[in-house]
Amino acid sequence: MRNLFWVALTATYPLLVYLGLAHAEPRALALLLLGLALARFLASRSQQALGLALAGLLLAALTAWSNQLLPLKLYPVAVSAALLVLFGLSLWKGPTVVERLARLQEPNLDAHGVAYTRRVTQVWCGFFVLNGSLALATALWGSDATWALYNGLISYGLMGLLMGGEWLVRRRVRAHKTAES
Repeated sequence: MRNLFWVALTATYPLLVYLGLAHAEPRALALLLLGLALARFLASRSQQALGLALAGLLLAALTAWSNQLLPLKLYPVAVSAALLVLFGLSLWKGPTVVERLARLQEPNLDAHGVAYTRRVTQVWCGFFVLNGSLALATALWGSDATWALYNGLISYGLMGLLMGGEWLVRRRVRAHKTAES
């Protein structure tokens, strides 16, 4: 439940920054990022959370020093980069992130399932590259409203579409495999 709270807070971060601009300068909003990054680290204490906490600390410090909004807008880029590293390293070291998640429901995953989860992990890596690139583009060249809309809504919709699409593909693959058996 505690992790769900931090995920929800992270998801609303772009909206909170956008709305906060009407009431505070970027320097004050840096405290939001600093608090979010540190709280997420304390909640999970993983290497990924530490990396994001350090990125959040650096971006918050840059914002506090410059009083510019850009460093705050780069946090979604850092999140996509961290997820890309997490999923990408799992392709190299194994088992993949998706395989680990699949084994929670199906501990005796067969070779076909392992290959499938590897492919899904590769697709997620591609998604994180695309999402991070779009997050960067909106931070550098988009308006504040465009940045908040993409990073606070559209990117999550795209993630949901990818998850839903993968679920449909997985059902089809399983049905095909069952028919072959």
